[in-house]
Amino acid sequence: MNWIQDLLWNNSIAHAILIIAICISIGVLLGRVKIFGLSLGVTMVLFVGIVMGELGLTISPEILHFIKEFGLILFVYAIGLQVGPGFITNFRKGGATLNALAVGGVALSIAVTLVIHFLTGTPIQTMVGVMSGAITNTPGLGAAQQAFWDLRGLEDETISQGYAAAYPLGVLGIIFSIIFVRIVGRIDLRKEEEKLSQNGEDEDSALVPLTVRIQNPSIEGTHVQDINNLLEGRDFVISRIWDKDTNVVSMVNSDTVFHVGDLIFVIINREAVNAFLLAIGQEVKMDRKQWTNSTAEFESRRILISKENISGRDLKSLNLRSIYGVNVTRISRGGTEIVATPNTRLQYGDKLVAVGGSTSLDSVTALLGGSEKKLREPHLFTIFLGIALGVLLGSLPMMFPGIPQPVKLGLAGGPLIVAILMSAYGYRYRFVSYTTVSANLMIRETGLTLFLAGVGLGAGDGFVSTLMDGGLSWVGYGVLITVIPLLVIGLLGRFVFKIDYLTLSGMMAGSTTNPPSLGYLNSITATDRPAVGYATVYPLTMFLRVLGAQLLIIFLA
Repeated sequence: MNWIQDLLWNNSIAHAILIIAICISIGVLLGRVKIFGLSLGVTMVLFVGIVMGELGLTISPEILHFIKEFGLILFVYAIGLQVGPGFITNFRKGGATLNALAVGGVALSIAVTLVIHFLTGTPIQTMVGVMSGAITNTPGLGAAQQAFWDLRGLEDETISQGYAAAYPLGVLGIIFSIIFVRIVGRIDLRKEEEKLSQNGEDEDSALVPLTVRIQNPSIEGTHVQDINNLLEGRDFVISRIWDKDTNVVSMVNSDTVFHVGDLIFVIINREAVNAFLLAIGQEVKMDRKQWTNSTAEFESRRILISKENISGRDLKSLNLRSIYGVNVTRISRGGTEIVATPNTRLQYGDKLVAVGGSTSLDSVTALLGGSEKKLREPHLFTIFLGIALGVLLGSLPMMFPGIPQPVKLGLAGGPLIVAILMSAYGYRYRFVSYTTVSANLMIRETGLTLFLAGVGLGAGDGFVSTLMDGGLSWVGYGVLITVIPLLVIGLLGRFVFKIDYLTLSGMMAGSTTNPPSLGYLNSITATDRPAVGYATVYPLTMFLRVLGAQLLIIFLA
């Protein structure tokens, strides 16, 4: 039985893999247990690692350090790939106010951390760990640990111990703050949903299908390019026309002539509707099914782009309207719908809504790919190239006036930024960054569990004694760091900026990068507004949380 003892206690590669695998499997299993409807999810891996560390089941520091850092890179890179495609679009859709509030929340949490540090004398590295746990920001924990290592050449386990102490009440504190704003504002969720529905604001997409009767005499005898020039700068696509004389529905192409009294079907950004109606005519309330009546010789179809040579090309270069008689009206990308204008550049994995004849649509599908199976193939070149570029960016020392030490984005910030840029703009250079939802989730969860297992195993030795020896106060500090900033930005958002509660609550959850709180919000409403608020502020907040943790260590450690 000596081989079992060697496997459990010797610092071999097999021993390290066994310990990590046991820690993750037990943690994931326990993370499914719900108490009062809430669970800690994969974060339980951290606490299982702490227990195993206390029992002496540890691995060599070098292997542990590698596992922890590589897991962190996988985690943040997958996050960047997920949020990147919709980041710019979400920011433009009213995201400036939400992001300003979220940035205020970040600044307040740093301010509360500093006040506690100076009043109590708790080491700043410990307080940064407490802050990361209080706002449930794991990449911030990784950034703080790396910054301290770069500064001192050693690790301080109180960083991860402070994180572990503050995390559980951090999750509850976020949900409590969201509920508190609801109580103070006397908000009825059902009435809030009805109000959003009446205002037409409960749709995740900003696109509007519109039927318009041409009334402006100056439109008589014009073509589609004339209308595009008249309303330059507005995003819309005129896809079909209903001839007032023949009562026939047909596709709009470059040769189509518009006449007063004709009906046109338009896909348009909500913000451009008023300008379009002023220039063209009057909106007509009409069932969209009427646009595909028995006289129409075309259909609508969703087509996936699964050919790599299409990625990066704009719609006008494909000449789909002139060659195939097919109109593309909108594009679904990263959970966001955008108007398909001629200058819109296509990405691998985009889902196009196209209108045309059945045979023509078959031809366009063959041109673009249309293969869901193809989309499931991994693009490892782009993933590992992005990781390499992220590590380079994260390791680049940057000097700023007034900062004594070079600032690095680190292994959390660098890969996160590169992943966002790669997924948002990589298609312009023919880089395919697309990953399916399941593949992205697998990469993200694998990286996160590896990181949490490494943090827990490293922090476990002496955790209980440290917690008993004054460490319980960290829990109280964490509650203050969680609750104070959230209540401030929540009340400001509701009573000053008049943001609807569901979007506001999503922003509060996103400002703390906290998935369990988003899960709670999804359980109390059927709308997508919390998810929209969460996704709008998540990327910028994640970046600032990572950078803020590093700067606190650099300035004050």
